[in-house]
Amino acid sequence: MPELTQWDSFYVIMGSAAGALIGLQFVVMTLVAGNSTTPTPQAGAAFAAPTIVHFGAVLFLAAVLRMPWPSVVSVALLLRLAGLAGLIYAVIVATRVRRQTDYKPDFEDWSFHFLLPLAAYALMLAGAFGLFSYPRASLFGVGGATLLLLFVGIHNAWDGVVYQVFVTKRGRPPNDG
Repeated sequence: MPELTQWDSFYVIMGSAAGALIGLQFVVMTLVAGNSTTPTPQAGAAFAAPTIVHFGAVLFLAAVLRMPWPSVVSVALLLRLAGLAGLIYAVIVATRVRRQTDYKPDFEDWSFHFLLPLAAYALMLAGAFGLFSYPRASLFGVGGATLLLLFVGIHNAWDGVVYQVFVTKRGRPPNDG
């Protein structure tokens, strides 16, 4: 697919960043594991796991869009599946965030853990459906979704570390944060 060759460097950067950030998340989680006030597994499933999923989605997109596809059909199918899976996962995350009791999320939390990922996966899905009719615009949509997921992951990873350092390590109750 010749349209993808112009995106080559973009997806090399996105994939490299996502891979490195996944590794850093594992380091952070290992360091946090020694904290005696670590939140419950429900909070981890609501706040930490989605960060890895979003970084993983970026890594997946970078790999898929760097492959030398003979036609747009396979790319569109994989992007549709990834977008649909992401939308479903965003709803699952919202349910987990609501059910956990370790932390009361505010608007920023809902934005970065539900609304922005939902928008990114919806944009990815829309871009996948537009690849046949509007390949250039669709690739910009998918690229924007990829970048948004990377930034959401960075924000959420940083937010999690700041929460661990300034709230739980200092002994303040999680809902005061």
